[in-house]
Amino acid sequence: MCGKSGILLSIDGLASRLTTTLLALLDFPTPLGLRLHISSLSTPHFASSYTLASTGLLSGSLSYLYTSLPLPSLSTATRSLPLPAFTPTSYRQLHPLRPPDPPWWWEIWHAGRRIDTRDALLYGRLYLPRSTLEALYLRRLSPTSQVKISAVSDSRLPNGGSVLALLAQDKGKWSAEYMYSTDSAMLGVRGLYNFGVDPRAPEAGVLSPVQEDMAALSPLLERNRSTTGGAEQVSRFSAGAEVYYGLLNKSGGMSTGVRFATLPAHTGFPYTMTVTLNPLMGNLSSSYSVKAGELLSLSSRFDFNVCSYESGVVMGMELWKLKEGADEEQGIGRSKGRPEEGNDVDGDVAGCLKARIDQRGNVGLLWEGRVKELVYSCGASIDLRGGKDIISGVGLEVQYSS
Repeated sequence: MCGKSGILLSIDGLASRLTTTLLALLDFPTPLGLRLHISSLSTPHFASSYTLASTGLLSGSLSYLYTSLPLPSLSTATRSLPLPAFTPTSYRQLHPLRPPDPPWWWEIWHAGRRIDTRDALLYGRLYLPRSTLEALYLRRLSPTSQVKISAVSDSRLPNGGSVLALLAQDKGKWSAEYMYSTDSAMLGVRGLYNFGVDPRAPEAGVLSPVQEDMAALSPLLERNRSTTGGAEQVSRFSAGAEVYYGLLNKSGGMSTGVRFATLPAHTGFPYTMTVTLNPLMGNLSSSYSVKAGELLSLSSRFDFNVCSYESGVVMGMELWKLKEGADEEQGIGRSKGRPEEGNDVDGDVAGCLKARIDQRGNVGLLWEGRVKELVYSCGASIDLRGGKDIISGVGLEVQYSS
């Protein structure tokens, strides 16, 4: 849904996703108790999901999704999709920036009148027995902007709930997000700037999504790109910042961050480095993530507080297991070449192991796999210094989709 007239902007260009790879490799959730998910795509526009959980008390949820943009015709049944479709790889490979489509390319005219519409998505989820209700509205306004409104209703929350509105703009070279929350009447803005070539400049020779479709039909346009474009970028440096202020509680905050990531043209292993700073709280965090092979990703993070002098270290990994008889030339940590481009491994895998450990001996383990038509994930939280209570939590989640 990220293509022409799609609903979502590219998440790689937003400041809120500056540390996406890091969070997926080091802050993945481990299941607790038993949880069962059953989902169904009733029509290309409507889907539903039901969850039943037991963590000592029985609970569950009902959720529904509607989109004006038809979902792909590919079957959503668990028996028809490979495992990476449910558990994509945590390392996210960035790709070269692309210029946004001109607004007039989205216009559809018939008999002298515009008949094009803007796609939207509606989502709702009801938690039982707490009767907590979540809602989401997402609408693409133009090739460079989208609006998202999310709300939660719960009698235990102040004022019975809250609403968050967010307007996002992505110009390719830079992006901005403007926020307003009814919780404390908070106003906020986030921004991200990408250094280097501006994809909107003609001399960059970069095609927008619509131009790429046209290039497939017009060799002249593709030849023009090859003659005007310069050397292919092998890396990208980005800087972002966030500022917010609560009108009711008269308090605010801010944070900054930078990211350096390799692009597919890089001849070595893909890697991403990030540094984030919260100057008001004194928190400094640096991380390094690398895709060491087709099946292996590694990550580490160092946290330090300049006010309290507290520090922390977290290391994590993600390892995919091939099915028996699969091509082992995809092996881990190949010394020549680089992992194939893209964010997901091939579908010929049996499962995925995620693990992390910090300086306090807290260990998180997660295994994701499938048994026939069921996709499952089982995990455990372990405290190596916990003595007799070394295992602090164990859980199993099972998914079925039709």
